Amino acid sequence: MVAAPAYSASRIQSRLPGDELRRRALGVRLVLTDCDGVLTDAGVYYSSQGEQLKRFSVRDGMGVERLRLHGIETAIITRENCPCVKKRAEKLKLRYVFLGIPDKEAYLPVILGRTGLAMDQLAYIGDDVNDLPIIENINESGLTGAPLDAVGQVADVVQYRAAAPGGHGAFRDFAEWIINLRDVY
Repeated sequence: MVAAPAYSASRIQSRLPGDELRRRALGVRLVLTDCDGVLTDAGVYYSSQGEQLKRFSVRDGMGVERLRLHGIETAIITRENCPCVKKRAEKLKLRYVFLGIPDKEAYLPVILGRTGLAMDQLAYIGDDVNDLPIIENINESGLTGAPLDAVGQVADVVQYRAAAPGGHGAFRDFAEWIINLRDVY
């Protein structure tokens, strides 16, 4: 069992000054999250019928609710097109769910068009090399994060590294960081 993380300024990896991080946090209106490796522990249960189950953390669900209380929506963007991800998104009452997206960065114009948001109103959390292009893009004007167990290339470029691994509160930790940035500095 992994303990719930607490916000810690020591995990901020950004070279941006605190007032710039706060400014960006105040502008965030949508947190985009990868699914496998962020909302789940990257494990998948298979049966003879194929993929059957993924494990999600209820603490991450509370992170979605806490963001919503601060006027910030959450959206899942994943290359997978799995019914259990759709069910989790329904449970969390997410307005935006982007399934079956192989190139997340190339899909950004669609996301911006559907949401009516600008790049500086986005935050993103991802864990693997396929997340690097969208992370690098959002890093320019928004906020980015990664779970504790993200691959090295991702962990090295995000602005915040969660204390928890994927599927064990990493999303909640990132959400709390954004919320606290709005109030801390």
